Amino acid sequence: MPNAFNLKRDGFPDLPAMMLATINALKKIGGSAHLSELDDEVIEAADLTEEEQSYMMKDGQQPRVNYYLAWSRTYLKRGKAIDNSRRAVWALTELGERLTSKAECEAIFRQVQAEEAEKAKLKSLEARQAEAAQTSASRDDLETETEASTSNPWTAELLATVGKMDPGAFERLSQRLLREAGFTKVEVRGKTGDGGIDGVGVLSVNLVSFQVYFQCKRWKGSVGSREIRDFRGALQGRADKGLFITTGTFTAQASEEATRDGAIAIDLINGARLCDLLKQFDLGVSTEMIEHVTIDKAFFKDI
Repeated sequence: MPNAFNLKRDGFPDLPAMMLATINALKKIGGSAHLSELDDEVIEAADLTEEEQSYMMKDGQQPRVNYYLAWSRTYLKRGKAIDNSRRAVWALTELGERLTSKAECEAIFRQVQAEEAEKAKLKSLEARQAEAAQTSASRDDLETETEASTSNPWTAELLATVGKMDPGAFERLSQRLLREAGFTKVEVRGKTGDGGIDGVGVLSVNLVSFQVYFQCKRWKGSVGSREIRDFRGALQGRADKGLFITTGTFTAQASEEATRDGAIAIDLINGARLCDLLKQFDLGVSTEMIEHVTIDKAFFKDI
């Protein structure tokens, strides 16, 4: 039986349906939501299975559902139904608040497509090729924002590099990252068969310290709820908190399982967030700043 978005391993899904689901999710959450929260809400409402969430794009870097949900947001933004901030918080506009049907979303979809086609007619082949490269880059930035999109060149390259590390090296990288983030007594346990636990560290918050066990997975696909449950089972009687680090993504069910009421809380770091953190702490990633010089002409005039 087809899912709500007609999402398959290949081919195009039903983008207007995704657009409407995005609008409805924002209305349910309260009119605005962070990107990751919004995707989870849409996926949960659509009742996509974990297998469907694990369908990947051909480059193996991004789940198909997240990729096309990003495009649905792009169409809605260009149709002035939603807007987003630099912090990847998406919000409904007045137009978005009034949208209630798939037909209305399809009208926006067709309108944006028509506008793009009209623009293309007005440009020469050379100009269109140049714009396509620029538009592609800007869309990548737009659609994934501060989620450290794997479609951005540097994050894709970084994840590919990390993906080639052997498991032990990735565990040591995670150990270094946790130390940089303020953890102490970070110990990597290696291949001990300890229920999936790869290491442990101590995090101090004000006057209180927590022992946090972590697990590291170099995955290209999605981590599901089963892996979260297995990890939590290994934590029973040992810790108040867990941390799961992966180069891949987490399904909506995995995210829900990680914060399930009455169970040990598990924080999740996906590949996108991992890239952000490695960049933040300058771990194998450096940022070059371009100097911008401003001339104060009034200074020279009045001297």
